[in-house]
Amino acid sequence: MFSGIDEVDWASMEHAYGPADDVPELLRGLASADPAEREAALDGMYGAVHHQGDVYACTLACIPFLFELVVDPGVQDRGGVVELLTSIGGFDLDEDDEAEIDEDEIEGAANYAMAAAAVTAGAGVFFELIADEDPGVRLAAPLALATLHRHPVRVLALLRERLPVEPDEEVRLALVEAAGRVALRHRPLAERVGKWLGLLASRADSPGLRLAALAQLARCSPDGLPGDVVPVVSELLREMRSVPEESGDRGDGGEHAPPGGIAAREDDEPEPGPDTAPAADPVGSEPVKPSEQAGSETVEAVQPVDLDPPASAETGRGEHVATPTLVGQLRSLYAQENAGRGTPWAADLLRTLHVGLDDRVGDRTALLADQLRSPDRRQRIDAVRMSGGLIRAWRGPYEELVALVGEQLSDPEPRLAEAASHVLEELFGLAAPAADALAARLAADPGSWVKTWASGPPGLSSTVKALARLGDARAVPALAAALELPQVAHDVGSAVGHLGAAARPLAGALRRRLAEVELDEGAYDRASPLLAGLTALRAGEAAPEVLRVLRGAPEYRGEWLRTAALRALGAFGPAAREAVPELRALVRRPGTASATEAAEALWAVSGDADAVLPVLIEGLQSDQVHDRRAAAVALGALGPRAAVVAPRLRGLLAHEELWLRADAAIALWEVSGRTRETVAALLTAWEQNRHVRVRVAECLARMGPVPEGSAAAHVLRSELVSVRRHNAMDGGYGSHDIHEDEKLLALCRQALRGTGKGSTS
Repeated sequence: MFSGIDEVDWASMEHAYGPADDVPELLRGLASADPAEREAALDGMYGAVHHQGDVYACTLACIPFLFELVVDPGVQDRGGVVELLTSIGGFDLDEDDEAEIDEDEIEGAANYAMAAAAVTAGAGVFFELIADEDPGVRLAAPLALATLHRHPVRVLALLRERLPVEPDEEVRLALVEAAGRVALRHRPLAERVGKWLGLLASRADSPGLRLAALAQLARCSPDGLPGDVVPVVSELLREMRSVPEESGDRGDGGEHAPPGGIAAREDDEPEPGPDTAPAADPVGSEPVKPSEQAGSETVEAVQPVDLDPPASAETGRGEHVATPTLVGQLRSLYAQENAGRGTPWAADLLRTLHVGLDDRVGDRTALLADQLRSPDRRQRIDAVRMSGGLIRAWRGPYEELVALVGEQLSDPEPRLAEAASHVLEELFGLAAPAADALAARLAADPGSWVKTWASGPPGLSSTVKALARLGDARAVPALAAALELPQVAHDVGSAVGHLGAAARPLAGALRRRLAEVELDEGAYDRASPLLAGLTALRAGEAAPEVLRVLRGAPEYRGEWLRTAALRALGAFGPAAREAVPELRALVRRPGTASATEAAEALWAVSGDADAVLPVLIEGLQSDQVHDRRAAAVALGALGPRAAVVAPRLRGLLAHEELWLRADAAIALWEVSGRTRETVAALLTAWEQNRHVRVRVAECLARMGPVPEGSAAAHVLRSELVSVRRHNAMDGGYGSHDIHEDEKLLALCRQALRGTGKGSTS
């Protein structure tokens, strides 16, 4: 094995962490008899040689040796190597990606293309591995074939041929998933795959296999889903719960039934196989029988596997030991999460189904409601998390679903209650149906109000934050307790802001704790949550304590601390009149960010436009976009008193920075009252960047009423009928995304109702 490995000039190559001269050791480690060494080597391959999916020259040089590993039956854990090869070779660079590549990325793109070509050229070995004695290899091989092989029709034929003779349930699910992947990658085959999946979904003996078929059908051919998909899936979940765990959930429907469910070819259209060649390959490749040779690869007819005893895919992955590697930690977490589950893959199938159902919010909500009523706590944990994902991405009526999530808060299983609490924390006002459940959980466990960590400041529990974000006064005792701790929770100020007037009794404690803050290098961390709370409460009586912080801000993070103090004074308004001399001194240093912030505060406290206008005009000419935006916003707050700057603001409507254009447009309306050019600029920004929409809608709502039939009305109504949240992202999200989107919807309705103070005509 590894003939020629020492002849490769590894030292001349690099990976993510430097010279690649350690790669031969990693490759040899993958073949080690020691499971810990194998796992460490696999971790090194993902961590350095294929770091975050990157392909380096050394990654390319590894490919022949990785193929040597996967075909050697003496090597253990080969399934992991198959997955690594699939990841290395499975990167698709479409035409849009190619158009966006710059000169610095050309080499990387070339490496991806060469990796795809090299792994695809050798993908024929995966045909042989699909019937390997090692279940872990059989688990990884189907997706490798679906992702990498050039002849998708042959791949589909083999997947269908393999299904009736495969003894392991998890591998059977992988075969179905691979068929779905083929359909997604080769759309002309989607109808053919959909017909087969539909038959599996309706006739397979195994409920897990039927659920897998429905999940893939939702992804690649959603029109083929049954009209009653929710009750069908609910019944399948009940069947899966009723299968005794000691049976291994083989799902074979009886002692002599074929373990894969229905036969491979029960539909009207015969699939190409050992005895049948297709008339034409829809994706343009030559029709080849699986039993024929293609180049150097030979695919033999699939032989049945001995069913007694049926090895599981997990046991086929070799002996796993606890290791400090990332791979080991992820495997341990997965094992802990699924300990005792008879069907640990059920959650993945349901997630795939939900992704496929996409914008069918009603169906997804009904399915999750059924899952949340399940007697299986693990299924409810999965449902809670999936509910969060659904609400985060899609708009809809979620009252029943939220109430069911709230019911999980009283469950004695801590993971379930904690998962529900975290989901409710993200919902803000949408969590109202669970308010009583949140309050009950809060009252039942005062010791959990504040969470402490090994490093960093403490934080409020998700239950406290969820209740506070509802504006529910029952969260106040928890915040009061948090203010008495030696170190104040970093998110107290934010919680106070959401509670509003209900948190007014906390003003005294916030003021007292601010007076106790030492103005050293740690002042910002200790003072900022207190200042945020006082700002939200507009607690003008705390002006002396805020002034102390403003005057004594240390050098370290001093600008941040002064900004927080100035915002507090501005929020206090005339109640902070004793700060006027200090603010006048600060505005005498024009051209600085603090001068603009001081001018904002001085205007709010004294109303002296003559003192602040020159400072803000100079800020509008800053070289820094952030400073110009701050000046524009502050000028808008002056209203008609700043009308003299209208030409300058109008000139910024053509600036290259979108956010500055939007802020200038809003300020132009505020100082001049002219809406035509403002609305045009705001609607352009709306279309160009979805994240600016809340800011735009705030302005349109204040202008209101939006005339019927206008461009603004069309944009607002289009937003209101959209099911997708405006800020939903694939692969990521922010903690305030739901709140921001619900705020956008409320502002759109307000603008259309015309409860503002002006007109957009």
